[in-house]
Amino acid sequence: MDLPEDRGCLQWVLGVPLVLVHLPALYLCTLLLAADPIAAEDHRARDEALSMGVVALCLCFAGLFLSLLPVYRRTMNRWWYALPLTLGTVAYLCGASPG
Repeated sequence: MDLPEDRGCLQWVLGVPLVLVHLPALYLCTLLLAADPIAAEDHRARDEALSMGVVALCLCFAGLFLSLLPVYRRTMNRWWYALPLTLGTVAYLCGASPG
């Protein structure tokens, strides 16, 4: 039986892995957004932006799949789904079309 007063502590405990997954994705998305426009001839920078976007997208999927586990669905709020979807969209758009 789930007691309402126990749910607050459980949300903090379950929120730590989600935050640890979303922080690197947020950092990579920030780097992608803050990058200067990349020239068409600079293939190395384009490849690095693409790889950062792929890593950030994988981290977003990991956070999304983690939040889809039954214990997370019962305990955590629905806004935890918005963060990986938003970061994943930013990572895809910035990684697919750098500059």
